[in-house]
Amino acid sequence: MSPAEVAVVDDVAHRLFAAIERGDKAGVAQLWADDVAVWHTGDPKDNDRTRALKVIDWFINATRERRYEVLDRQFFDGGLVQQHVLHAGARDGTLITLRVCIVIRVGTDGLIHRIDEYFDPKDIAPLFT
Repeated sequence: MSPAEVAVVDDVAHRLFAAIERGDKAGVAQLWADDVAVWHTGDPKDNDRTRALKVIDWFINATRERRYEVLDRQFFDGGLVQQHVLHAGARDGTLITLRVCIVIRVGTDGLIHRIDEYFDPKDIAPLFT
């Protein structure tokens, strides 16, 4: 992967996580290709763009603040693997800490075409109450 390709993927990742932190649903949508496939731990199958954006909407609406603590980010041809801790505060004041490993594939168009997100579902359970 060339330094220019790393820079593109890194920029997409920074913009994605920044958009989620500030609750910018439209900003997230702008980074996703029309054919994006998103899978989360526990999902029986990939989510299409419409369903995945509903999940983002739910998460942003269920939380009043979000912050990513990036632990590691490694690049591969066409994407990255990142480990992070997602800190979020629910609307009722409950705080969650979610350790995540995420794999993001970025196309030559500079848009995200695939996301695989691994985490322990028990850590996000307080948002469902």
